[in-house]
Amino acid sequence: MVKQPVAGRVKTRLARDIGRVAAAWWFRHSVRRLLRRLDDPRWQIWLSVAPDTALHSAVWPAHLPRLSQGRGDLGGRMRAAFEALPKGRACLIGGDIPSVEKHHIAEAFAALGRHEAVFGPATDGGFWLTGFRRTRPLPPQLFEGVRWSCAQTLSDSLATLQGQRYGLVAQLSDVDRAEDLPNP
Repeated sequence: MVKQPVAGRVKTRLARDIGRVAAAWWFRHSVRRLLRRLDDPRWQIWLSVAPDTALHSAVWPAHLPRLSQGRGDLGGRMRAAFEALPKGRACLIGGDIPSVEKHHIAEAFAALGRHEAVFGPATDGGFWLTGFRRTRPLPPQLFEGVRWSCAQTLSDSLATLQGQRYGLVAQLSDVDRAEDLPNP
């Protein structure tokens, strides 16, 4: 899930620490590195893009299929992405997880062989990855009432699974503030 890297519209919490232009620049280059690093024949990378006007932007690699994030809160947009993707196992991540590697994604897909859902906890109480096997409908209240961007985000999200079995994979950090940026 990516946003068009426009100053003032992406990574706004990070922008408070390093400036709007620097935050947009960091995000654009972070996504570029992430896409190169995660390219693998074991899965197909799709870009879930916001806003809709950025769907055909030249910022994104031309060979990657894209879908619109549409409107709504983050939970609604994630649910919509899961419903728009081809059937089968699917995982969503953001473009701001500098330490994610192919083996983390492979671990998440493997967990979906044993569970209906998978989450990659983030060090701040949220999650850097969520995935579903999608052999049955998603829970009707999936991601409803989740407190986003706080220490309760993961626990709130797990509470919306309505009994579906889930697995947890490696805990990683995302970048929300300057102190989260990786050391050069």
